[in-house]
Amino acid sequence: MMARRWFGWLLVVMLLGVVSAPAMAQKKEELSAEEKARIAEQKRIIEELEEQVKQDEKRLSEIKKDKSTALKRVNSITSQINSRNTLLNRTEKEINSIEKNIENNNKMITLTSQKLTEEREKYAEMVRETYRNHKQNNYITYILASKSFSDVSRRIANIRAVASLRAERMRRIDSLNQQLGEQQLSLSERKHSLDSVQRKAEAQKLKLQSDVKAAKQAMNQLSSKERAALKDKMESEERLDAAINELRKLTKGNTEGASFSRNTTNLNLPVDGGRVRRYKGNMAEIIGAKGATVRSIYDGKVVEVKRNRINGKYDVFVAHGEYITSYANLDDVSVEKGQKVAKNSRLGEVGASVNITTMESEYKLVFGIYSPNPKEVMRAADCFKKK
Repeated sequence: MMARRWFGWLLVVMLLGVVSAPAMAQKKEELSAEEKARIAEQKRIIEELEEQVKQDEKRLSEIKKDKSTALKRVNSITSQINSRNTLLNRTEKEINSIEKNIENNNKMITLTSQKLTEEREKYAEMVRETYRNHKQNNYITYILASKSFSDVSRRIANIRAVASLRAERMRRIDSLNQQLGEQQLSLSERKHSLDSVQRKAEAQKLKLQSDVKAAKQAMNQLSSKERAALKDKMESEERLDAAINELRKLTKGNTEGASFSRNTTNLNLPVDGGRVRRYKGNMAEIIGAKGATVRSIYDGKVVEVKRNRINGKYDVFVAHGEYITSYANLDDVSVEKGQKVAKNSRLGEVGASVNITTMESEYKLVFGIYSPNPKEVMRAADCFKKK
């Protein structure tokens, strides 16, 4: 009777263990593929930004050799600061990503080690039990206690099944050993990658500080007229009037967020924790913290998402009925063209910019609001007035 119970218990435990293995392996494989794709995309973006910084440095070097005007030097250094800021932000995100990956890898190693220990303990118990049964002739007793020839066949099959399951458990121990080795290798590689990326980030920070110092020195050489011209140029690069005129055609008959009007007020700022700084006409600057989330001020539909070829940042345009709001200078975006968005839903992350007065870096959103009537100018900051 004892031998019979032992065989039944052993078969149930082993079968449960074997069934659970493929599901675990499949989940691990899916997560691994997703992680690899995300890391590859992040590296691609950083490589593009590194190339942009190299080009900026090359142009600035050529300007210095030609002894060009201070205005041209400030212009070039400002562009370089913008590029370096964007690269630094992306590099820091990669560092965070690698750190999370290392943390997850450590958890996987711990779980795999625990599983391996459990499997070895169970296998050792099976070996001990097999040895006791063999020494005490329990297998023979188990077979001789059969009531019929069919019962003999069934009991022999049970003994063979236990032997087969014992071999399967040994195979799983080998597999877990291999899996643990791969995880430890991956962890070592990610730690090495983290060290490399951190060194790059520190180098970029030092270069950024040098750029800001050089920009301030060059700014001091400009006349008030040159400074005004530089400010006008930078502001004109951020204006989106031409794009808006084209997008008005796409908003005809739009019903998403159609309850919005020029009288709509009491809305939340589009930047979490931001503050409004007056800009020009229908635009406003919203200053926020590094990494702050940018949100749609109202229900609507995304009519365009594009990368600004001048500063490398992203611009998002949302239609509320036939009104349009624009969100410029985003470091990254989380929506796509044609997507419906709810009020206060995430559009992306605020990007870095250079304050032309101080030449220091700041994080701002250039926000605009446009009426269906091209001749009608709306003050963007009015949307956020409290009733």
